[in-house]
Amino acid sequence: MIKVTCLGAAGCVTGSCFLVENTYGKKVLVDCGLFQGGKQMELRNARDWDFVPSQVGTLFLTHAHIDHCGRIPKLVRDGFKGRIITSPPTAQLCEIMLLDAAHVQEMDAQWQSRKNRRKAFKDIRPLYTTEDAYKSLQYFNPVEGDEVITVDEGIRARLRNSGHILGASIVELWIQDGEKEIKFVFSGDIGMNHQLIIKEPQEIFTADYLFVESTYGNRQHKDFESSKEELLEAINYAVSNKEKVIIPAFAVERTQEIIYILNEFHRAGRLPDIPIYLDSPLAIKATEIFKQNRKYFDDEAMAIVNQGFDPFDMPNLRYSQTPAESMAINEHAGSAIIIAGSGMCTAGRIKHHLKHNIWKEGASVVIVGFQAQGSPGRQIVEGKKTIKILREEVVVRAKVFTIGGFSAHADQKALLQWVGNFKESNPHVFVVHGESSASVEFAHVVNENLGLKSYVPGWRETLFLKPREFPIEVSRPKEEKPTIGEDMLQIHAEVLSELERLRWRIQRAENREKITEEEIDRLRYIQEELQQILAA
Repeated sequence: MIKVTCLGAAGCVTGSCFLVENTYGKKVLVDCGLFQGGKQMELRNARDWDFVPSQVGTLFLTHAHIDHCGRIPKLVRDGFKGRIITSPPTAQLCEIMLLDAAHVQEMDAQWQSRKNRRKAFKDIRPLYTTEDAYKSLQYFNPVEGDEVITVDEGIRARLRNSGHILGASIVELWIQDGEKEIKFVFSGDIGMNHQLIIKEPQEIFTADYLFVESTYGNRQHKDFESSKEELLEAINYAVSNKEKVIIPAFAVERTQEIIYILNEFHRAGRLPDIPIYLDSPLAIKATEIFKQNRKYFDDEAMAIVNQGFDPFDMPNLRYSQTPAESMAINEHAGSAIIIAGSGMCTAGRIKHHLKHNIWKEGASVVIVGFQAQGSPGRQIVEGKKTIKILREEVVVRAKVFTIGGFSAHADQKALLQWVGNFKESNPHVFVVHGESSASVEFAHVVNENLGLKSYVPGWRETLFLKPREFPIEVSRPKEEKPTIGEDMLQIHAEVLSELERLRWRIQRAENREKITEEEIDRLRYIQEELQQILAA
């Protein structure tokens, strides 16, 4: 029996973390992310672990967003000394993401400590420090995707492209349970088909247990081309009023996508001649990492590169590295496009730009990513008349554009299509990484449309998962009668079923995916059993 404990991204979007334990006592984690979105949710970050970190041999990291990697320095500080298996781009991005997150933790702790001292309260210890973040980097073990690797006794794994952000992965795990092997698939975050810059999510066809994200499991995204036009409308609106365009964006992927689209507008002669400020040292570093990893680009992005264009550069694009450069942006009169983090407006330079501009009629605030419950970005999307920014209530007079078509997450239709690839193998589906309403609705949709059993686990809930028995229906011609024993007939039926399934897989696999090793191993195992019965 394999135990899976849902320690994050269960009943909520953030804090992704799943503990998997096999019958040999080996423990692995899938993700170790930061909880975000309101004080109550963020208090979970400081909790004691529900396991002993030093007993975990391997951490599989799906991608570099902070809600998936943000507690790794704390995990290492508390005793983890295993391998962190992830893709090469994710390892590069995590270096800048974790150091930045540590700096934020230290600054927040210093601010709260100064506040506490005025009330004779104790100082606050940061969740982790820059030194902790540096130490955690030594445990990263980058591996390329599509290769099955042996991780530990009775555990094999493979990373596949999830199409979410640069380097984002799906994790396939094969875990031995006695004489049988159970296959788990953790989707990580699944991207939309035809996503900008990166390749589409890989299709996977077999699993016993599937853990799938549901960030947008209850809604459809706007049409992508319409979303681009809406972005241009937001820019032209602010320009016509000689005000600024404020775009809160995640430093990794969303920022690069927005620059990519602005570059497209520029090449087409449709972009107004105004400054574009990338006001985020983290996003600037991330953009350089994108440029270094062109082999992971899709064909469309590579075509732009091969034509001699840099899709992440244009004449009016200006990088703001220092605080002084950032402050100077709001001192300049006239229109400009300002891209800054954080994407949910919970921290970073975006808060200053909102404070200076959200109260101005004629300005544009463009929301291009998911906003968790309790975040300032969510309050803006929900139409609050005033929001608290940097401890000050500020009225919202700017025009708010909420553009869903740029999401790096698959919507309900795309998620259902991806999960539908597993239908033949009939996995039990666990719906995670979504607000409760989204997860529950998507679980229902999976069951109704695909006929797959689905369940929404709760936070800290442990699932006890056994090897599954696949019921096989045997259809024989009426004139034929079985001439062998029932035991042999069952084995024979299993061999025929496996052969049929492999033929089906070969057809589906053409130009997309090789037959997996576990299918071949399972077929050989059944054949050996048949030979033993025949010999007896």
